[in-house]
Amino acid sequence: MSARIVPPLAADELERLSQRESLEQLILVDEQDRPLGAAGKFEAHREGQLHRAFSVLVFDAEDRLLLQRRADCKYHFATHWSNTCCGHPRPGESDIVAAGRRLKEEFGFRVPLTEHEQMLYRAEDRSSGLIEHEYLHIFYGVYAGDPRPEPSEIGAWRWMSIPAIQRALRMHPNWFTPWFHLLIGRLFPA
Repeated sequence: MSARIVPPLAADELERLSQRESLEQLILVDEQDRPLGAAGKFEAHREGQLHRAFSVLVFDAEDRLLLQRRADCKYHFATHWSNTCCGHPRPGESDIVAAGRRLKEEFGFRVPLTEHEQMLYRAEDRSSGLIEHEYLHIFYGVYAGDPRPEPSEIGAWRWMSIPAIQRALRMHPNWFTPWFHLLIGRLFPA
């Protein structure tokens, strides 16, 4: 997979970002996505608490999907390839507003987003011991330019066709996040 590499951040900047992330609150939900309260980001992932999240898939005019390789410094699933961006709405923030915010924070652009569907999943990162247990809202968008990736989030990026993604998932499953396998299998069955 050829990709455009993003230069990493300096250690002091990474420390500031880690401190900011440790204060972030997630919305805990039940299996019908009804809010139950809030928890700290790291606490929710350590304990595998079900929380609200979103994944954004941005395509270009050739129907290629914008992929990212998660930055080396990510707290879980670092260096794995995944969909355009993911994140969590903050308490009081709508899912679509949060998805647009994270797309801008991670890739430096905004596009109109449309919710496509929802799914529930659970995945453990053996490297960090953290658990993703999410009620996931899936958004689509279209973009025609080159992104401006944030180095604290993205280590590399590329546009890739769905058939090429499906082949790569079969040939190199460990290169990708678990939720990306689920998204592609559900949204684009072979």
